[in-house]
Amino acid sequence: MIMSNDLELRHLRYFRKLAVELHFGKAAEQLFLTQPALSRQIKQLEEILGVSLFQRTKRTVSLTKAGEYLLTETSQIFDNIEFIKDNLRHIQNGDQGELRIGFVGSAMQSVIPGLLKEINTQSPGIHSVLTELPNQQQIDMLKNDQLDLGFIRTIRLPAGIQKLDVIEENFCLILPSDHPLDQHSFNSVADLRDESFILFSSQYSHGYFDKIMSIFEDAGFTPRVAHESVHASTIFRLVEHGLGIGIVPSSLKHGFSLPIKFIELNNIPQRTTLSAVWKTDHRNPLVHRVTPILQELAKN
Repeated sequence: MIMSNDLELRHLRYFRKLAVELHFGKAAEQLFLTQPALSRQIKQLEEILGVSLFQRTKRTVSLTKAGEYLLTETSQIFDNIEFIKDNLRHIQNGDQGELRIGFVGSAMQSVIPGLLKEINTQSPGIHSVLTELPNQQQIDMLKNDQLDLGFIRTIRLPAGIQKLDVIEENFCLILPSDHPLDQHSFNSVADLRDESFILFSSQYSHGYFDKIMSIFEDAGFTPRVAHESVHASTIFRLVEHGLGIGIVPSSLKHGFSLPIKFIELNNIPQRTTLSAVWKTDHRNPLVHRVTPILQELAKN
């Protein structure tokens, strides 16, 4: 049998399955191949590329450095194929394409509804896919071309990611509805030194977490952090049940109907910024259509 020296998509599909399973038998079964057939395909791929992708012993299979690199690249290739397929379906249906948007929860209260409304007015054929995600996960997905646009709260950004600050706002405290403090009786964060706090996790954003900690540092104490979460809804529920006090961006005052109350922190220097981010060399032309809309929103 004459074997082609051309790299084909099936080679990468077989490679990726084996790279994940690291077991020829399991990978072959999932691919509906015999184990010898999978071995031949992997050997052919290595010959085409001129590198060893796997280290094999009688007991184990592991990736070489070249294999680790190829696994990262094939993941992006297959993500791009899915992106192309989705866009083709939208184009076939008369749409202009798909825009994949990641966001932290507060963006849905402050920016995204207005953005989508304006997009629908100016470019009604754009289909959007919205996913609530932590800050770092959005950045990772932007870098890997799994997102087109993100809305994050962070200070540090890697090279290759562009940022547009969209809204700056105060922080506010969240308290159970029966807590004795309210906006009129509140004096200082220092008065809360004996309380337990429920905060966004440092995994949400190290820069954001450090800024929250600086609020307590300025008040002269280290908070007792009872719980952490990356989701505002979780923080709100825990506060509702009297498990602590939260500190969140003020935009999160809207959109929740729970027995809790808010105290705006107007007299502290710390403020938080929601930023739109996208990859500098992104592949989706719709991002060019959306960034001018974002710039207009940032002015207002």
